[in-house]
Amino acid sequence: MMSTWLLVLVCTLCVVAEVKAASAPNIVFILTDDQDVTLGGLTPMVKLKKLIRDQGVFFDNAFVHTPICCPSRSSYLTGNYIHNHGAVNNTIQGNCASLPWQHNAEKRTYAAHLKNAGYKTGYVGKYLNQYGFKPVGGPSHIPDGWDHWFGLVGNSKYYNYNVSNNGVAEHHAGDYAKDYFTDLIKNNSVQFLKQTMKESPSSPFLLVAATPAPHGPFTPAPQYSHVYDGKTAPRTPNWNYHSDDKHWLVKTTSVMDDRHVNTSDKIFEHRWETLLSVDDLVEEIMMTLEEGNVLDNTYVIFASDHGFQLGQFCIPGDKREPYEHDIRIPLMMRGPHIPKNVTLHQIALNVDIAPTIVALSGQEAPQEMDGRSLTPVLFPSENEQDPEWRDDFLIDYHGEGHPPCGLYSCPAPPLDDFHMTDASNNTYTCLRTLSSTLNTIYCEFTLTGYVEYYDLVADPWQLKNIAKTPEAPEAVIAKQKARLQQLRECSGPSCRT
Repeated sequence: MMSTWLLVLVCTLCVVAEVKAASAPNIVFILTDDQDVTLGGLTPMVKLKKLIRDQGVFFDNAFVHTPICCPSRSSYLTGNYIHNHGAVNNTIQGNCASLPWQHNAEKRTYAAHLKNAGYKTGYVGKYLNQYGFKPVGGPSHIPDGWDHWFGLVGNSKYYNYNVSNNGVAEHHAGDYAKDYFTDLIKNNSVQFLKQTMKESPSSPFLLVAATPAPHGPFTPAPQYSHVYDGKTAPRTPNWNYHSDDKHWLVKTTSVMDDRHVNTSDKIFEHRWETLLSVDDLVEEIMMTLEEGNVLDNTYVIFASDHGFQLGQFCIPGDKREPYEHDIRIPLMMRGPHIPKNVTLHQIALNVDIAPTIVALSGQEAPQEMDGRSLTPVLFPSENEQDPEWRDDFLIDYHGEGHPPCGLYSCPAPPLDDFHMTDASNNTYTCLRTLSSTLNTIYCEFTLTGYVEYYDLVADPWQLKNIAKTPEAPEAVIAKQKARLQQLRECSGPSCRT
């Protein structure tokens, strides 16, 4: 087993080294916010399909290990599970962009590694939810590793927001031509690319373009504001489905009435409409790379920070839950030596992106990263077309409570609060297994001891919790429980075994 793995690793490094010897490759990472893959989230993006998916690989088993913005984005940056980078939720108290996070995890992102290797680096768009506020240094703070910085202050918005433009606060109001944030990200990204190619033609570059779409407040550009009028959210088997065998937060959520269904459907419409501007961004970036004669030496990665739900289990619109629509994401890549129009079935995680970016730059991914470089599956050797790979991973989420409400005295979540269906007892860890013999998820809710277990072959929409039934043999549950405990405590290499 070890010799086979070493052969794959050596062959992979040979491919990357070959590219680097000719000219170190450029890397572009486009990251969306809240974009699902199970509810049609890719459907509006026809340009993305033509320019990236059809020209590269699509991972049909791509996941985040935590379905919430700041912790997931922190994992993308560092290659670590949240128990190793420390950002457990979207608050400063939860280490989202906090001063301790800046002094530790932020110094070991993929950007820091690439800048040290001579890359010109640029970040444009949403960063972390608490970035830029006064308690964490304000807009003058530029995270380590970035030569060009155009970072949103706070959470996703389309109008009326502030950005840090290379450390200087800049306000944007409500004029579409000057302020619509997705378009501003597009324009600033293109400007970075053109300027870098002109001023530093011999230097490779790293660009991250992180859009607010399709996150709330779901504001489409004027030209797209009625494109999907009348579209309704997918009526999946678990849509508006009330279940008494789920954990407290889901069990106490009421069935949606007509008003909430209509609101959820309207959110679905507007999400798709906001993604049309992201599609334009993809096209503009790809055109700029082609016009600059660098497209053939550029890796382009497209992903989302987590999935979303629109009426599933009666939740009108949110994420945060350990269900497939929340944890599955779109992930695709194109670039030198990557095959075209290929679907890969290996598990790919958000923690894999940082080591992958470092490896694509020709460096060895740091051992402290919990994720694995995807290069062995992107560039399999001729003798090993199916490299040995993981078949399970950790999911971890820390619920946010609202004092002075007690743990069990809290009322059911208000249906009008479409982006905060949460509670402190919505804290859990799960083992997601996807192997030749099992397709399951086993979850333990930390504060209550509640357990959920689903066989996703028999029950792909997770309608029936079989944790306490004969359908879940005790020996299987015991094995899942032990493996989950191993991953809760893992660090670096032990997370990859």
